[in-house]
Amino acid sequence: MSAAASSAPEPERLYRIGDVSRLTDTKPFVLRFWETEFPMLQPVKAPKGHRLYRQEDIELIRTIKRLLYEEGFTIAGARRHLAESMASGGGLPAPAAKAPLFVTSAGFAGEPGAGFVAPVAAAGAAGSRAAERGDDVLTEDARGALIAVRQELRAILTLLGTR
Repeated sequence: MSAAASSAPEPERLYRIGDVSRLTDTKPFVLRFWETEFPMLQPVKAPKGHRLYRQEDIELIRTIKRLLYEEGFTIAGARRHLAESMASGGGLPAPAAKAPLFVTSAGFAGEPGAGFVAPVAAAGAAGSRAAERGDDVLTEDARGALIAVRQELRAILTLLGTR
C-alpha cells in the first residue's frame, strides 16, 4: 500500500434514520421531533429527502436521550443546557455532569419553566437553606428520590398501557 493511499481521508460514514433508531434505541418519529426541538441536531438530507446522520449526530442524540430520560431535563432545559455547553466550547456535556433542579422558596423543585414541580420534603435542612438563599440547587438525595419516583410512575403508566 502506498503512502498516498494510506493518508487519503476516509469518507465520513452516514447512517439512515432506521440505523440510528436501532443504534440509539429511539423511535424514528422521536428523532424527527428532536430535529424540530434541538437546532444543533441537523442531519444531512439526501437528494431524495432521506435523513443521513453523521457520527457526531448520533453522539448528540445519545446525549439528548440521556438528558431527557436519565437526568430528567425538560426539552427546553436540555436545549438550554446543550446550547450553553456547546457555546462555552466544551462540546457535549459529560454524562457525569448533573444539572441541579430549581428550588423555589415555597419548597418545590423542578426545572425552571417546567410544568411539573415536586415537593422538596427529602431535601431537609440543606434544601430549605438553599431555598431561603434563593440558590438553584437540590441535594443529591432529594434528586435521586425524585428520579426514582419518576421511574416508578413511568413503569406504572407502562403497565396500565397509557404510555
